[in-house]
Amino acid sequence: MKTLIKGGRVIDPANGTDKIADVLIEDGKIAKVAAGIKDSADEIIEAAGKIVSPGFIDMHVHLREPGQEAKEDFVSGSRAAAAGGYTTVATMPNTNPVVDTAAMVRSLKKRAEDAAVVHVEIIGAVTKGQKGEEMAEVGDMTAEGAVAFSDDGHFTKSAKVLLNCYDYLRAFDKVIINHDEEPSLVEEGVMNESHRSAMLGMKGRPTVAEDIAVYRDIALAEYADARVHVAHISSAVAVDLVRQAKKRGVKVTAEATPQHMTMTDEMVVLSDSSTKINPPLREQKDVDAVLAGLKDGTIDCIVTDHSPHAQEEKDREYIYAPSGFPGLETALGCLMTDLVSPGKLDIVTMISKLTCEPAKIFGLNAGSLSVGMPADITVIDPDLEWTVDEKKFYTKGSHSPFIGRHFKGKAVKTFVDGKLVMDNGVILEV
Repeated sequence: MKTLIKGGRVIDPANGTDKIADVLIEDGKIAKVAAGIKDSADEIIEAAGKIVSPGFIDMHVHLREPGQEAKEDFVSGSRAAAAGGYTTVATMPNTNPVVDTAAMVRSLKKRAEDAAVVHVEIIGAVTKGQKGEEMAEVGDMTAEGAVAFSDDGHFTKSAKVLLNCYDYLRAFDKVIINHDEEPSLVEEGVMNESHRSAMLGMKGRPTVAEDIAVYRDIALAEYADARVHVAHISSAVAVDLVRQAKKRGVKVTAEATPQHMTMTDEMVVLSDSSTKINPPLREQKDVDAVLAGLKDGTIDCIVTDHSPHAQEEKDREYIYAPSGFPGLETALGCLMTDLVSPGKLDIVTMISKLTCEPAKIFGLNAGSLSVGMPADITVIDPDLEWTVDEKKFYTKGSHSPFIGRHFKGKAVKTFVDGKLVMDNGVILEV
């Protein structure tokens, strides 16, 4: 089976490509990228005026399996990913039960093969039950294909336990993804601690809680000469801590979400729990610092922290609602509309942070259009204007601060291993 995508603007940061060209797919692989390809094909897709890029990669999503399928599952979550232009996602282990054994990793990989329309990577827990007390079966989970390790949603309180994990995982060249907030400083906090939280009478979560945690985790990784990845960074000070650590040669990487680069705590209103996330929306100075860090290479990749909840859970008073919202289907629209269109971020940088850079950090065979690579491809219409409508979501989550927003820019085709799995917003049965 041959498919020819003709005349698009091919942006492939892994190979330094940004030109009008054709892409030939053969037997699920990239066969050729060049202008004016004359090879015969079973299917020809005209892509003039569109952007053709490697498939997007999101290394921080919550697909909620096992045990929380009322919120999301591999079927709904992978379809939401494909609808948003993502071809690879990695699901976090804070499920019920926690993904902390080789058997769990093995069963979830099989489940993904059977149910998902995109590639689903499995992230294992760093500690047993994510309790921060004893290292989980990280070696055995690595052997079963775990791509990274995280106690996401929990801060590993014991520095000794985390240091032992760094030491052990160094031999496997696997990274620990740390959720960095000092718990004693954020207890009962529901939004950023600031003028806005005071005005609303809400208990805050101060940026210093993130800063202290990031400093500690970088220091431990530096001491162990191990790899550390800072999850959903949101504080200006934390961004600079990563920047300075990179200059010293520490093996530290970081990620940021669209919401932490485009939204502030001024958008928090008590009547809408969709803005309740963790870490919380920060002040403008933090938003500016996160975007600057993304542009100067301090922050390596963009993630969504896709965190859907059941309707009845999220539709509660702000202080009682859980943190998080679904982001896979809105991330590109947000980035294109709020950052790329106004000139705050160039599109090549955006695509690199969604493709080759996460692939490099996590050792994935993805993120480029090199000949022989799996044909995971996203086709973007940069001029398509659309309105976010939760009734059209593939995710089970329906609470999003972007509902009703008018965006410009959308993924219109998603190929996974050369198969078209999403076409103009519709998931195809493949």
